[in-house]
Amino acid sequence: MRLTPGPGPRGYNARVAVTRLRLVAALLSAALLAVAVWAAGPSQVASSAGTRSLARTIDADPGTALRADRLRAAVTWRGGPVAASTGEVVEVFVSDSLPVETATPEGWAEFLVGLAHGPELSRVSSYHATLAEVQDICGSRALGCYSRDRMVSLGETTIDGTTPEEVVRHEYGHHIALYRDNPPWRAIDWGPKNWATAATICPKVVRGEAFPGDEGRNYAQNPGEAWAEVYRLLEERRDGITTGTWPIIAPGFYPDEAALQAAERDVLQPWTRGNVASFTRTFTRRGPKVWWIPLTTPLDGSLRVTAALPRGGQYEVTLVGANRRTTIQRAQWAGLRSKRIETTVCGQRSLFVRVALKARPGPVAVSVSTP
Repeated sequence: MRLTPGPGPRGYNARVAVTRLRLVAALLSAALLAVAVWAAGPSQVASSAGTRSLARTIDADPGTALRADRLRAAVTWRGGPVAASTGEVVEVFVSDSLPVETATPEGWAEFLVGLAHGPELSRVSSYHATLAEVQDICGSRALGCYSRDRMVSLGETTIDGTTPEEVVRHEYGHHIALYRDNPPWRAIDWGPKNWATAATICPKVVRGEAFPGDEGRNYAQNPGEAWAEVYRLLEERRDGITTGTWPIIAPGFYPDEAALQAAERDVLQPWTRGNVASFTRTFTRRGPKVWWIPLTTPLDGSLRVTAALPRGGQYEVTLVGANRRTTIQRAQWAGLRSKRIETTVCGQRSLFVRVALKARPGPVAVSVSTP
C-alpha cells in the first residue's frame, strides 16, 4: 500500500482470524506487482512465478496483533449502540480525532446496515479512526483489522485514494465468514460453502493453488481473504460501483457471475445443513446382484453413506465416480450389520453408491448424507 505522497496504484490488504489477527497491510512493491498482474485481466490466472512474487511481498509484520488495550488507551471514542433507520442496533465507535462533520457513529451505522448481512450484524463492534490510530492499534502498516466481532478501520481516505468504505466492506466480509458454516472446513479460512464450491476452493487446495488460513507468503492465494474481497466487490456492485480493482488476491480467484451469486446466497440464505436421503432394495437369489444409487452433490463438503445389511449378508458397498469406474472409497464395517463411508466431496457434482451382493440376499437400506 502506498502511504507516502504522490500518485500510485490503489490497493489495500486485510487480514483476519478467529484466534489471531489478520492485518490490513500492503507494501508499495506489492501494490505495484498487483497492478501489473491485474493488467493481464481478472479472469487470467497469473503465472506461477508472478503469483509467488506477489505472495512473497504481502506478509504480516512480525509481532503485530490487534492490541485490545490500545483500543481504549490510544484513542478517545464517541459512540456506542446506535439504532439505525432499519430498527437494527449496531455498536459503532468513531475516534474523536476524526471531524464530527464527516465521521459520525450514526453515519457508519447506516453504512453497515446498508450492507448485505444477516443476524451477525448485531454482534459486531465497529471502530473507525485515523490512519495513525489504526496503525497504533493494528500494526505499523495497517489500514484496518478484524478479530472476533471487532473491526477496526481507517475513517478517512488515504493519500492514494483508498476509501474507508473499501476496507470496511472487506473486514465485514470476514465477520460474515465467522458466522457461516462449511464443514468439514472453517468458513473463516475457506470461505462460506456456496461460494467456496463455486470458486472450486477444494480442488484448488488439492492442486496446491489455494492455501486456507495462510497469512504469510501465500496470502494472495488464501481463500479466506479471497472471500472477503469477493464480498467487497459484491457490495460495490450493489452500490453501482463497477470500477473496483482486484489488487491483493491472485487473479484465479476473481469471481465470475456464478461465484458472485453464490456469495450472495451465503450472505442472505446461508447453508446450515446437508441433505439426507434414504434408499431401500431387497436383493433376491435370481435378481440383479448390483445396485447403483445415483447421487447429486451440488456442494463440496462432508459426505456419509451408511448401509444397513441383512443378518449374515455379505455385500460390497463402494462410492464410485460419475463414470461408474473410478473407485473413490470402499465402505468399512461400522457394526455387526452396517457398513459406512465417510469422505469429502471435492469438485464432484455427481457420484454413485454401488452395492454388490456377495452372499445371502435380503433387504438393504442405504442412507446418504450429502453437503
